[in-house]
Amino acid sequence: MATFLHKLGRLAFRRRGLMTLLWVLILGGVGFAASTAPAPPADTFSMPGTESQRAFDLLERKFPAASADAASARVVVKAPEGGKITDPEQEQEVAALLKSLARAPQVAGVVDPFTAKAVSEDATTAYATVTYKVPAPEVSDKAHSAFDKALDQARDSGLTAEAGGDAVKIDQTMGGTGEQIGILISAVVLLLTFGSLIAAGMPLLTALIGVGVGISGITALGSTLGLSSTTSTLAMMIGLAVGIDYALFVVSRYRSEIAEGRTPEEAAGRAVGTAGSAVVFAGLTVIVALAGLAVVDIPMLTKMGLSAAGTVAVAVLIAVTLVPALLGFAPVRVLRRRDRLAHRRKPLSARQQRKAAKLARKNEAREDRNKPNLGARWASFVLRHPVAVLLVAVIGLGAVAVPATKMELGLPGEGTMPTETTQRKAYDLMSDGFGPGFNGPLMVAVEGPDAGAAARTVADRFAKEQGVAAIAPATVNKAGDTAVFNLVPDYGPTEERTEDLVKSLRAQSSHLKAETGATILLTGQTAMFIDFSKTLDDALIPYLALVVGLAFLLLMLVFRSVLVPLKAALGFLLSVSAALGAVVAVFQWGRLGDLLGVEQTGPIMSTMPIFMIGVVFGLAMDYEVFLVTRMREAYVHGERPGQAVVTGFRHGGRVVTAAAVIMISVFSGFIMEDNDFVKMIGFGLAAAVLFDAFIVRMAIVPALFALFGKSAWWLPRWLGRLLPNMDVEGAKLTTAPVPAPAPRPREPQLHH
Repeated sequence: MATFLHKLGRLAFRRRGLMTLLWVLILGGVGFAASTAPAPPADTFSMPGTESQRAFDLLERKFPAASADAASARVVVKAPEGGKITDPEQEQEVAALLKSLARAPQVAGVVDPFTAKAVSEDATTAYATVTYKVPAPEVSDKAHSAFDKALDQARDSGLTAEAGGDAVKIDQTMGGTGEQIGILISAVVLLLTFGSLIAAGMPLLTALIGVGVGISGITALGSTLGLSSTTSTLAMMIGLAVGIDYALFVVSRYRSEIAEGRTPEEAAGRAVGTAGSAVVFAGLTVIVALAGLAVVDIPMLTKMGLSAAGTVAVAVLIAVTLVPALLGFAPVRVLRRRDRLAHRRKPLSARQQRKAAKLARKNEAREDRNKPNLGARWASFVLRHPVAVLLVAVIGLGAVAVPATKMELGLPGEGTMPTETTQRKAYDLMSDGFGPGFNGPLMVAVEGPDAGAAARTVADRFAKEQGVAAIAPATVNKAGDTAVFNLVPDYGPTEERTEDLVKSLRAQSSHLKAETGATILLTGQTAMFIDFSKTLDDALIPYLALVVGLAFLLLMLVFRSVLVPLKAALGFLLSVSAALGAVVAVFQWGRLGDLLGVEQTGPIMSTMPIFMIGVVFGLAMDYEVFLVTRMREAYVHGERPGQAVVTGFRHGGRVVTAAAVIMISVFSGFIMEDNDFVKMIGFGLAAAVLFDAFIVRMAIVPALFALFGKSAWWLPRWLGRLLPNMDVEGAKLTTAPVPAPAPRPREPQLHH
């Protein structure tokens, strides 16, 4: 691996113009394809194999005119204080509201609450159902404006008028502010790390190119593969973070090779051969973790995972091809200013020679082994006190992880929205006027030869079930083979008692099938949320086993050790548990909610644990590979285990720290977005990187190396013979003869 990448790095350095042109053409071609591609499809949600999805598919076939996926809105109106909605004056205002809603664009129909008997028992509240001709994502801005205007007119008349449903516009947008802040902080960190504008700008440039190629590719293939506009959210977040980090490691290794006296071309080759090998394997772990989301068998998650994995693959390719090519354009200017004088093409003046000699003496003093840098000093401290450091780190992460034991999972609904939104106000009005179950009615589909009679039998039996508040009359299709009716629970959509009711009704359905000869399916938003959570719960263990198992094999190939991959996996469990604990404390309990802009606390989104496990595992292995590879390299080259740890921190500690700060800043920028899911994901990933990079990899890992000693690198002989030697540490580069650089008259040469 190292030998091949070494040759690739030298080739890219020599043929830098051709390599850069190739990537420019790729970016331009993919960008052109994205600009000319049809508009991406609207967001769709499906769960193949679940009862809810089978019911939706059945209703779409049997009731084509009803369009099961068409948008709808529920407008809730309440009379002024002391009045009734059935008073003649209030009825006229409601009639005017319904007339305005019916005239709005894309509206298919409006159900009069007085005709449908949708009036509360105290006659103060009523609700009307507005159905549209198109799915929710296709409702136009003009239609939204007309809908809002009708509500405002009703409010001006004295009514309390609020609305919920998927047709009501949600004011949550991705403004791009998060990415901009993340890039700005990354630029500052890179400048402080490298001390050179050129070196700092190179990782940013290559990361933006990688994200541009990835996002443009997703857009270009959107209509073909069914990738919606939100599919690219995870790809942008992960692609930007790893793109900067991967380029950072290659550029940093190039500067180290230059400092050891190698020519620019050979330094680029060795940087790609060593740091590039680590990038390839680190990228593979991220790709495995993201692509593994397909195991969940939810198309939305599969598309997001594969899209993000493709963007990471582009970042890896750019790190081992475009980065060495760009180094060829500025082989000296990527160095610190104090290091450039030694590599000038033109002869130095007497003054410049004195300055260069003075800087050289400072550099030698700075690199003196008797005066180790901060990373080496920290590693030495941990090696002297491994048990204390290990206990403090593990107990600290365990304490942060405690809230995760109280995690409540759910999907975002109108009941969890901020109290000032019209959706939340409508939700509360419905709960107060009709009962909490009216916010999450269940839909029962009955298919059989005499569906109408079967539906009446099913409805009578279900009505006797404890927890059922009301059942609406059934609607039968023209063929008479399918009927559907609504069932209102006594409990709210997110209550555990509602889930128990759904399970009980579904258990009864199997017995009623034998009695009626009809197939009975439960669906509706509440039932679909329950099925979604169950699907995620069932997939969690297989997904974790797949991702950890494949990554364990990859790390065993990289480090040729059994204990190193094992402790990497255990460290990941600590960091992801602590990150989930922090998410619960902030988004469920409201700790620091005002500071982070959390307007409404509630259950943690059901997708969070599996997202966190996948993404955090991949990112955690990044730091494991980058830091421990340097230790492995020193150990293979003859250093004692303890000294190898110090060497790894001396050369890699600062770079890994910078990479972690960059990734934290990128993820933290997304906390400022309005979208609740993006905000939660950004916070969770930032916390996970913070815990994993600075506590697990910087404290627990060296402490365990100190306790294990040589055993950390133990591998059974029979397994060593079976595993191919990937040579990630570049041992073959040290023993192989160094090829002479190709003569290029314009190439700046180093003077030794």
